[in-house]
Formats: sequence, C-alpha cells, structure tokens
Amino acid sequence: MLNGFDACGGRPGRRPTISLALRLIAATTFLVGCAASDDGGVIRLGVAGPMKEASGKGMYQGALLAVEEINARGGVRGRPLELVVRDDEMNSVRAIEVAEEFRDRTDVVAVVGHLSSGASIAASEIYNEPGNGLLAISPGATSPEMSTTGEWTFRVCPSDLQQAAALAEWAFNGLGRRRTLIVYVNDAYGRGVRDAFTPAFERLGGTVVSADPYLPDLLEDERTLDPYLERGIRNDMDALVLVGMGDEVTAILRAARRLGFRGTVMGTDGLIGIAEAGSVAEDVVVTSGFLVDRATESARDFVQRYQARFGELPRDGSAHAYDTVMLLAHAIDRVGTDRKAVRDYVASIGDDAPAFEGVTGTIRFDPNGDAVGKDVIIGVVRDGRVVTVGEAH
Repeated sequence: MLNGFDACGGRPGRRPTISLALRLIAATTFLVGCAASDDGGVIRLGVAGPMKEASGKGMYQGALLAVEEINARGGVRGRPLELVVRDDEMNSVRAIEVAEEFRDRTDVVAVVGHLSSGASIAASEIYNEPGNGLLAISPGATSPEMSTTGEWTFRVCPSDLQQAAALAEWAFNGLGRRRTLIVYVNDAYGRGVRDAFTPAFERLGGTVVSADPYLPDLLEDERTLDPYLERGIRNDMDALVLVGMGDEVTAILRAARRLGFRGTVMGTDGLIGIAEAGSVAEDVVVTSGFLVDRATESARDFVQRYQARFGELPRDGSAHAYDTVMLLAHAIDRVGTDRKAVRDYVASIGDDAPAFEGVTGTIRFDPNGDAVGKDVIIGVVRDGRVVTVGEAH
C-alpha cells in the first residue's frame, strides 16, 4: 500500500507530503492489504483518517505504537494485531468509500476513526447499517452531531459542547474577555463549536459580535476574510475564536495580526497544530482532551515512548488513537472478535463493565457513545508548544 491505498490496486495518493508516515503505513499494511478473511490468526483493526495531513499522521502513529506494544506482550488472546490503514482525505465521499470497504471486509473487527467530524458523520451511516453494523470509535470527532449517529459509532475525545463551554468560561472568567468574533470552518466541526460557544459565552455576560463562516478551498488569498476581521475590530472585539484546522487557521491568524488585532486568539482542539506556525502563534489559547505535559504517570510514560519511537511529540489525536486501540484490544480480550460482541462490550464500559483507564484519562461511555466526564485541558502556545494553563471538569 502507498499513500493510504492498497498494494493490490486502487487509485494512487495525490501528494506524498509526509514520507515518514507513508513509510510506516506501507510497512504496517503490506501484510494485510491483500488479506482474505480472518483465519484465526491475525486480528485486524481498520484505521481511517487524513493520512497525508499531520493530524492523520499523528493519529496513525498513536495507533501503531499501541499495536506494537500489544504484540510485544504476546498480542490479544495469543494473536497479533494488525492495522488496515485507509486515507479518507478528510472528505465525506471518500470516508463513505472507506467505511464501505471496512464493513465488507469480514476480517476487520472494528475501526479506529474517522478523525474529523465531517468524515465520521458521513461514514456513520455505513457503520450503523441495520443488520450489518461495524464498531467505529473516533479519536477526534468532536461535533455534537456525533451523539446522534447511531449505536455503532463512539468517540473517546471531549465533544465540542464540553470544549466550547470550557473555552467560553476561560475567555470570560480567566482572561476577562467580553466581546468575541467567531470565524469558523463551515462544516460539522465548525458549526458545532459556534453553536456551543455562543450561548455559553452569552450566558456568562459576553457578546458575540459576529459569527462568520469560511470554506478552506476559497482561502487561497489570506485577504479573503479581511472584511470579517475588519468588522470585528471596528466592533471592539477583544477575542477572536478561530475554528478550523490545517494551514487555513494560520492564514487567518496572520491576517488578523496584519490588520492590527492584538487581542486574544483562541479555539478548540482543531487549533493544536497552529503551535508550529512560529512566533505569530505565541499566546494562542487552545482546548484539548490531551496535552503532552498532562500530569499523570501514564501520560508522561506515553509521551516518552512515543517520542522515542517517532522522534517527535504526540498530538492529542495520537493519544486518543492509542487509547482507542488499547480499549479495543481490551474488549476483544474479554469477548472475542465477533463484531456485535465487541460493540456491546464497548457500550457497557463505565456501566456494566469497569471504566477504562487510558493515557488521556478515564473513559466511560453514555448511551450515545460519548465519552462522558473527560477533562478539557486549557493550553496556550509558548515557544512552539502548547502548554497546560488550566483544566475544566
């Protein structure tokens, strides 16, 4: 397999920009790309995300680290784990194609993914097909819509409702901000944060001066959103809530600073990668379910192992993907590889079955497949890294 596609055939990847991730993916899937149904030996998990993006690379590496550690201890029930990796390109159409492939492969027990909210929601119709369900646990889909996708789709990360409420409280009470502009990507993720942040901030006494959408494909020129930003500045905004991920959020941040805005820039976990943008990102506030300075022994150990293995620090999606694989291995160890049995056991975690202790914290699921009670961490960019400054429970 190359660029997230099967070595047995299929269309090639579009732009091989993350060579390390692609080499790792190729090494992981070479043995499974042409595999037939489960022969009682290898246990296979699907992994789906934007593999040519830094977020997808981090997700994949977290899942791979978990598989390597499990296999080094003898596997699950004496059987090794392997990953079947597919690139969903963070695209809804492609996500459905990937979900259909995983659903139809009888050797795939469950899926780690998808990473983004839009891809996860699109694929959920496939995973929740009546009479032919396949368990999918997302390490990063935060949209409130995920709560209504069906009984076969779960997530291990805090939702936008949790993160946006924590961000609103930090803005108002922690930083004394009173007037915010929201600029959000016009998809399930962006709309979810907008719809959760606005009432939370207004209940505290703050004002959202405007909430303006954008489409990443239309941001070839960083001046495209100048009218939104200029209007916010004229209306005395003291905080910019920036909702998105990837290069476009850096472009919007640079535009705001170019126009003279010197107030607080903040956002939820999609903003994590902005720390790599250099000095312009200094003091940007970000919420997350995991940061590398999480003050628990299991988190510290995970960060050290990840950095030793891959030569870089993990992202929040790396840690959540690691926990997802470990949780699935735990479920398979308890009930075997039958898809329905694994799904039912996962649904019982935190209720009939004990809560699962991961590097991102304690995981227990409610009837909607949401990980309830997860802490939301408040971080700030300092010298190219996001460091913890607060926490919401």
